[in-house]
Amino acid sequence: MPTKKETIEIHKDELNAPGIDIASFDNLQEYLHTAHRDDHYMFVILQNGNFLWELDFKEITQIGPAVGFVAPGQVHRYLEAKQCKGWLVFVDNDLVPLQYRDIFITYLNAKQSASVTNDETVFKILPLLASMLEQTQQPLFDSVVRSMIETLAGLVASKILDSQDSVIRPEGQKYNTVVKFKQLIAEHKTKVKQVQKYASLLNISPLYLNEIAKQITGFPASYWINQEILLEAKRMLYYTTLDVKQIAYELGYEDYQYFSRFFKKNTAMTALEFRNSKPSIVQ
Repeated sequence: MPTKKETIEIHKDELNAPGIDIASFDNLQEYLHTAHRDDHYMFVILQNGNFLWELDFKEITQIGPAVGFVAPGQVHRYLEAKQCKGWLVFVDNDLVPLQYRDIFITYLNAKQSASVTNDETVFKILPLLASMLEQTQQPLFDSVVRSMIETLAGLVASKILDSQDSVIRPEGQKYNTVVKFKQLIAEHKTKVKQVQKYASLLNISPLYLNEIAKQITGFPASYWINQEILLEAKRMLYYTTLDVKQIAYELGYEDYQYFSRFFKKNTAMTALEFRNSKPSIVQ
């Protein structure tokens, strides 16, 4: 059981200009933390070795060569690194192009790591990027670094897509609408909980929203609304000292008993049972 606080620790404004930091696995011990959130992206670029980390209750084992990502707001921590060679790359959200952020949102808490080959371009660009970050007086420094970060994010997004059994191509109106829907849930989950209201925000019918959500993701719109609320509830139950009433209030429920029934219906356990458990996966 983790050491609990009133809120989940969030690492904010850690990145200096130009909005990127690189940590070698050789120095990983300096970056070992308790479970926390970041306000920026983290890319895991693993050339070889075994890396074990926890991401929103999932224990992820990466065996190099592999790549992965953690999105802003996700609760994570590093557990173990055995003979690892590679980098952790921390990138300001605004430096990741929207097209790639949409892909990361699509596979959030579903597929955030992918195996790759030893000769992947991503392993070649990292030493160049690290070298460039030391040349701050270089003409066009910011533009060159931004371009290299965009390339890095694109390479990771590409490998996440390639790793899918049935690849969802990031194109078309339906795909874009579902991505926007998931973004709206993240922004409004504490105030908006009905499919009808999200459909209204998207200027489409609830029936059509359910149809395209199921077509693109395999689940109806209501599933994704519930999952976003449940995940945040689990984070607060497991990582904070807030009681169930306080958590219900934080999530926009005035009636905490209604929240308790909602939680049990969707997880098959009470909120307190979950708090006292050691979850290994997102239910």
